[in-house]
Amino acid sequence: MAYHSSFANSKFRIGNMALLPIRTRYSGPAPTETSTENEDIIDEAIKYFRPNIFFRNYDIKHDADRTMIYLTLYITECLRRLQKCQSRVQAQKELSALAISTFPIPGDADFPLNGMFVKPANSEVEKMKQYLEQLRKECSDRMVDRVIDPETDKPSKWWLCFVRRRFMDKSLLNIGSL
Repeated sequence: MAYHSSFANSKFRIGNMALLPIRTRYSGPAPTETSTENEDIIDEAIKYFRPNIFFRNYDIKHDADRTMIYLTLYITECLRRLQKCQSRVQAQKELSALAISTFPIPGDADFPLNGMFVKPANSEVEKMKQYLEQLRKECSDRMVDRVIDPETDKPSKWWLCFVRRRFMDKSLLNIGSL
């Protein structure tokens, strides 16, 4: 059975995706989590990435699971980029570029998860873009810290072994564009 988000009681949503507090230095619509000892949704997605990546099906129990699904797919894209990196500096540049690159949001024709996500209302479209970009930037920073071995300055093989795996047989980006 797949791991689900523990943030079931989210007060805020955009479309049908939970707008959760995160520890971040990037501005955006997500509330800021100030406690360093509490896990946020990004920590949770990274922690459960390795067991969840093996699942082809994922039952959505609440809106926070949709945020977790998006982050899991984004982590997969981060790992694809990190496998080509030879240093921490190169990894930071690569993932920073990935985080701010143009990306589809729910409701767009090329968004791979339109069956699970609801298109945000017209008044929420910009907020959704900002929220996803904020998640992507923070997740990118944490993936560099987690995957790049400080001793060798190279990506960890224990993370890169998951590059070829596809969560729910989906990808956020067109594989041919990488």
